[in-house]
Amino acid sequence: MNAMDNDGFRRIVIVGGGTAGWMAAAALSQAFGRHKRIELIESDEIGTVGVGEATIPAIKNFHLLLGLDEAEFLNAVNGTFKLGIEFENWGRLGERYIHPFGPPGADSWAAQFHHYWLKARRLGETASLNDFSFESSLARAGRFGLNGERKPNYAYHFDAGLYARMLRAYSEALGVRRIEGKVVDVNLHSESGMIESVRLESGPVIEGDFFIDCSGFRGLLIEQTLQTGWEDWSHWLRADSAVAVQSESVAPPAPYTRATARGEGWQWKIPLQHRVGNGIVYSSAYLEPDRAAKLLLDNIDGRPITEPRQLRFRTGRRLLQWNRNCLALGLASGFLEPLESTSIHMIQNSLIRFIKLFPARQIEPTEIDQFNNDVRLEAEYIRDFIILHYHVNQRTDSRYWTDCREMSIPDTLAHKIRLFERSARVFRDQYELFAEQSWVAVMVGQGIEPAAWHPFVNNLPDTELKNFMAETRATIARQVGRLPMHQDYLNQLQPGNREPRVARAGA
Repeated sequence: MNAMDNDGFRRIVIVGGGTAGWMAAAALSQAFGRHKRIELIESDEIGTVGVGEATIPAIKNFHLLLGLDEAEFLNAVNGTFKLGIEFENWGRLGERYIHPFGPPGADSWAAQFHHYWLKARRLGETASLNDFSFESSLARAGRFGLNGERKPNYAYHFDAGLYARMLRAYSEALGVRRIEGKVVDVNLHSESGMIESVRLESGPVIEGDFFIDCSGFRGLLIEQTLQTGWEDWSHWLRADSAVAVQSESVAPPAPYTRATARGEGWQWKIPLQHRVGNGIVYSSAYLEPDRAAKLLLDNIDGRPITEPRQLRFRTGRRLLQWNRNCLALGLASGFLEPLESTSIHMIQNSLIRFIKLFPARQIEPTEIDQFNNDVRLEAEYIRDFIILHYHVNQRTDSRYWTDCREMSIPDTLAHKIRLFERSARVFRDQYELFAEQSWVAVMVGQGIEPAAWHPFVNNLPDTELKNFMAETRATIARQVGRLPMHQDYLNQLQPGNREPRVARAGA
């Protein structure tokens, strides 16, 4: 590594495109402008996974950082709005619930709303917890809008290929240079072990000060070159395969993702403006690829417009996401199945952390340690939340679901479940992505019945509690009824029908 001045590490090389690569290019070019030389190497001959088409609300913060207009973004990527995820057959067969992006009801300073709901259930309340959620009620009504008296918490569905294309145009306008080619060799400094350059199949050598590995599952830099190591989580998250297919739209797009549990896995349905994304995540130890493809095709609503595409993966993470002068993003850094749409968020968060810790004169080991520790904790908390869905199922119809229920789980997750079972309490730690309301939605939705509620709730007389619950539902019903249908709102965002608006910040 050459000696650096106070604005060192001027040459950033991104290996790999797709969503991860072009998100990195967009964020880094926005953060540093033309003070850095940013180059992205990708090959048209190497495909991307391209099925991460659902997001969580924090993506609006990323778009705010980039200064994207929300309507222009949605039209560029054929996007729709997402208010949460509907889970079907995850508790018992035939049952369904929504994990919404907003909290139900209204909390008090000492007790969250679900404690009031638990006591109301003992007094005869029959409505589900979802019935007290603005986002869940909007989703089930197929409505969406941002001009009413209450603004929903939301994210997006979008075409991943179009999203990468949009970010590429954004990045190139800020000076990012795209290089077509395949990387076939990586050169390390003989003493420091830092990456100095990569060589393309066509011959050119691309030098850099810092390298971003977005090469997918291969981990061309982070693993094949730096041999960073891997922590395997497949003993908890057993799925190792997926099959994906796109289909025609046969109905207006719903403002939520569907996750339907099948006999040996689960199926996603992601509605876009122009088509529907479908897929099944499954374990090859329980289901053969041909049967998985048939199961998927037998359970989609419209005519397939692509051939079923088989994917294989391994659940876990790199032991280090930042190693020497290399940062791994996306699939190169690890993989957690798309059950809660966290993949793009993890790219986003890593980029923001990295920019905040971007090296000046030299790479500081303490900064690398801080980064890697933060990323590890966030990944472990997300891992636990995904395991929760599998572990607290109550199905008895297949060996797969029985095995998931009976498997050992991380101590951190076991503690959370025990605490909720005994007292309905959930606490969020510093690096947790998912708030208390998300844990409550899944545990209640899949049939966990806490033994007690917070005693603070008993301060409210029974009659007042009943009135409070009725008023909450009535207020939500009124607010939902005043908003347009989701498709009508999308139509309002078409060119000529809208006012420019930058994506609103929110988590």
